[in-house]
Amino acid sequence: MAREAGRRDGSDDQVLLLAAGLADLTVSAIGSALGTVRGLLRRSDAAELAAEAEHDLVARGRLVLDRYATVQPAYLETLARHTLARKTRDDV
Repeated sequence: MAREAGRRDGSDDQVLLLAAGLADLTVSAIGSALGTVRGLLRRSDAAELAAEAEHDLVARGRLVLDRYATVQPAYLETLARHTLARKTRDDV
């Protein structure tokens, strides 16, 4: 039983260390992103850069919608077409 308690404490420590590491990574990423935003705001062509970014985001949005929003044909419709094609092929 002493070993089980030791393992449980070890896993609690591991969870705590993982959470602390994830928090540190998040803070680091946010700090880096804020530094990048500050640098971009200091640029003289910030308006052009924002317009380009908007254009790129709109294009990316179109691509995503085209990729995932296409409606697949209904299964029964596809089955009916295959059956009709087979019937006409057998009749010939």
